[in-house]
Amino acid sequence: MMVPNCSGQSTQDKRQDSMSRSHPHPIQVPSVGFRDALAPLPPPPAIQNPSSHSWASLCGPPHWGLCCLLALQHILVLGSLLCASHLLLFRSLPPGGLSYSPAQLLASSLFSCGVSTTLQTWMGSRLPLVQAPSFEFLVPALVLTSQKLPLAIQAPGNSSLMLYLCEEPGCHGLELWNSSLREVSGAVVVSGLLQGTLGLLGTPGHVFPHCGPLVLAPILVVAGFSAHREVALFCSTHWGLALLLILLMVVCSQHLGSCQLPPCPRRPASTSLTCTHIPTFRLLSVLVPVACVWIISALLGLNVIPRGMSASTEAPWFWLPHPAEWDWPLLTPRALAAGISMALAASASSLGCYALCGWLLHLPSPPPHACSRGLGLEGLGSVLAGLLGSSMGTASSFPNVGTVSLIQAGSRRVAHLVGLLCMGLGLSPRLAQLLTTIPLPVLGGVLGVTQAVVLSTGFSSFHLADIDSGRNVFIVGFSIFMALLLPRWLREAPVLLSTGWSPVDVLLQSLLMEPIFLAGLLGFLLENTIPGTQLERGLGQGLPSPFPAQEARMPQKSREKAAQEYELPFPLQNLYLCTPQPLRCLCPLPEDPGNQEGGPIEPGETVDLLPGLGEQYPGSSREEVRSQ
Repeated sequence: MMVPNCSGQSTQDKRQDSMSRSHPHPIQVPSVGFRDALAPLPPPPAIQNPSSHSWASLCGPPHWGLCCLLALQHILVLGSLLCASHLLLFRSLPPGGLSYSPAQLLASSLFSCGVSTTLQTWMGSRLPLVQAPSFEFLVPALVLTSQKLPLAIQAPGNSSLMLYLCEEPGCHGLELWNSSLREVSGAVVVSGLLQGTLGLLGTPGHVFPHCGPLVLAPILVVAGFSAHREVALFCSTHWGLALLLILLMVVCSQHLGSCQLPPCPRRPASTSLTCTHIPTFRLLSVLVPVACVWIISALLGLNVIPRGMSASTEAPWFWLPHPAEWDWPLLTPRALAAGISMALAASASSLGCYALCGWLLHLPSPPPHACSRGLGLEGLGSVLAGLLGSSMGTASSFPNVGTVSLIQAGSRRVAHLVGLLCMGLGLSPRLAQLLTTIPLPVLGGVLGVTQAVVLSTGFSSFHLADIDSGRNVFIVGFSIFMALLLPRWLREAPVLLSTGWSPVDVLLQSLLMEPIFLAGLLGFLLENTIPGTQLERGLGQGLPSPFPAQEARMPQKSREKAAQEYELPFPLQNLYLCTPQPLRCLCPLPEDPGNQEGGPIEPGETVDLLPGLGEQYPGSSREEVRSQ
């Protein structure tokens, strides 16, 4: 019975109003394909975002045409990151310095990325994560080449991306360049071996439960900030095209995000033939702007193509990547030091990607066995990339996770398609060469928008802990500021760090110039050494958090959902008992509810994570996760 007060408003209505004001409602990224919703506390009344649930409740998994478009969109983001990282590494290379075609180098990198993505989504972390060469591999590679090729880093590369011919008296020869790239490939192999060893030992599974919001949020913030120099470098080649691309991406994803076009044929999720409309502009908010700006650049004849990656001869249509195609990777003490720094930085970045992707898809925190498998298979992908002659390893891609947040859609089926398409491009250097025709402003604009989304997601994660606490304010500010300060100080220092032994110099310079690694390391040390309550740190049950300290503290429904979404695929689910004891950290525990049944999970629960393509949650799905 409601008791009215003098203002005409009931006490119950006031209580509901106060509840709605006390709980912030972030922008929702709906999840799909899960039959059992988490058992939430009574959800407060909230205004639903029409762009999040308008087309999501009545249709089943998307048809293959839409999946192919979404996969092509991710490949454009991956290609932007791939071309950008190789251009930054090769911008001081003399013309003709490579003993092989740049298109073949891109093809080998795409092939290794495709293999790693397929393994990651099938039996790794099981999240729809695209594997790509990240900037965490670029910094040690630049340090390694600068030790042997000092003029490569001192060249005026910040103002031009054109490859130049060094004619100074002390310039390096082409043989020195090729041996240096072989050494970088050796460092990539060492990085993959170390990552694979850490994954097999279960180290990520032991570390990740101790990474709360105050560790993961600084990683995301610094990951967004760390690429601003590279983004500005590419956009500066033609600011008009770059601004046009950014404007189109913002308009499609935000202003037109709720605009829906007539539906295309789909496989219905139930016997009902009703099908809602599709927010096409939001789902294709990367593909459509990139295609428009690409066409405009070609029609105007603007010379903004990365000529540094163009080949003087035509690339073959078919080519089978195999180890030692050009030469075996060169393993030296300096390559070993650079590989260690690559492995540590890529591992910190990947753990941040796991947390971010799981949060965007409203999944529970990745369990220890999923983190360990994911990192181990990423190491396998880096070993393959190094053996194929690539100068970049593979790791979970922040720009691609930012694309998932931007379009508010993530699908394991799409990630599988990305892996298969990448392997197909890797078998055809002529097709892979098409990525080198992407205008430089497009590379900068795509990376800028996706990195900005990652940055904003990091900022939104701070509210999960008590950010008004002096302890937390210090941890956040110190971790972010020092992670951005140290790399800049080392870049501008008049005298390079020198200990008298080159491998130690490479290791220290590489680690101290990795902002994501520094943010993760400082946040982890401060978070786990400065006293603080569980509630203050965002790890207690009193504060809803998608980053629980231990898997055992998760509610029963969350554990069941985690067991369903992160467990091994059905053919591998019964390997726990026959797995050697040291490797059992890679398998779900047999007492997990999803694993006890021993049967396959329904296709809607394991194949498609596309937001909104399953049964609609009552209320806010983000609030359901946070209320646990």
